[in-house]
Amino acid sequence: MVKRALCVGVNMYPRADLELRGCVNDATAWAGLLVEQYDFARPDVKVVTDAKATKRNVLDALRDLLARSTKGDVLVFTNSSHGTYVADTDGDESLYDEAICPYDCDTDLIVDDELRGLFAGIPKGVRMTVISDSCHSGSATREPPLPTPDHRVKRYVDPIALGRKGLGDVRRQARPRRANEVPESDMKELLLSGCRADQYSYDAKFGRRFHGAMTQTAHATIAAARHRITWEQLHRQLVPALRAANYDQEPQLEGRTANKRRQIFT
Repeated sequence: MVKRALCVGVNMYPRADLELRGCVNDATAWAGLLVEQYDFARPDVKVVTDAKATKRNVLDALRDLLARSTKGDVLVFTNSSHGTYVADTDGDESLYDEAICPYDCDTDLIVDDELRGLFAGIPKGVRMTVISDSCHSGSATREPPLPTPDHRVKRYVDPIALGRKGLGDVRRQARPRRANEVPESDMKELLLSGCRADQYSYDAKFGRRFHGAMTQTAHATIAAARHRITWEQLHRQLVPALRAANYDQEPQLEGRTANKRRQIFT
C-alpha cells in the first residue's frame, strides 16, 4: 500500500487582476498535513504551484498519480485556485460545467467532465480523495470586493472576463440535465468542495497568512479532533463553522456512503 498526493495552488496568474494570495499556502498546508500526520512520504507528495500549474502539467501529474496506483493505495488531489464555468453541452449538468482555472486559464480550463473521465479509470480498491477549494459559481456578475478585516476575495472568475460565454448564453445553449447522470453511488473518488455550485469560495487572511476559508477551517477542525476524524464528521462541522465566521459558503461532500465514513486520508 502506497500513499501519494498531488497538491495544486495558483496565486499568480498572467493577469494581475486575477491574483490571489492563499492558494499556494493551501497547497503547501495540505502537503504538510499529509506528511506530518498521515504517513505520506515526502517524495510521494507533489506540489505544483503558480506558473507550473498549467492545464497540461496538472492533468499530466494527475494521470501519473492514477497510472501508478494499485489496489490498497491511498491517493489525494487538492486544488486551490480560481474557479469558473462553461456551457454544458452533453446534458450531464444543469446549465453549466464547473471548471478549475489553471495558470493558463485565458486559453485553457480544466472542466469537471475531464476530471470525471480521469477518475472513472481509478483502479478497483484504490481510495481517491479530491479536495477543491475554488468557486463554482452560477452568477455572471462580478461584484466589486467589499473591504473586510480579513481581506477576503472570491476565488471566482467571470467567464466573460476570460472571453467565454456568460450565464445568459449558457442558458440558451445548454442541454437539459439528464436525471441521475452521475449518482454519488457510482463515484470512485470522494470529493470535498469549498462551496455549493452556486456559491463562492473565499480567499482571506487568517492571522498573518492567507488561505482559503474552507481549507483553513478544515485544518483547524482536523487539529481539534487530533487528526482522528471521518470525512462525514469533518463535513458536518465545516458548514456551521464557516457560517459562524460569516462566510457564505457551504462545502459539499460527494461520494459513496462508505467512503464518507472513512477516517480522512486512509
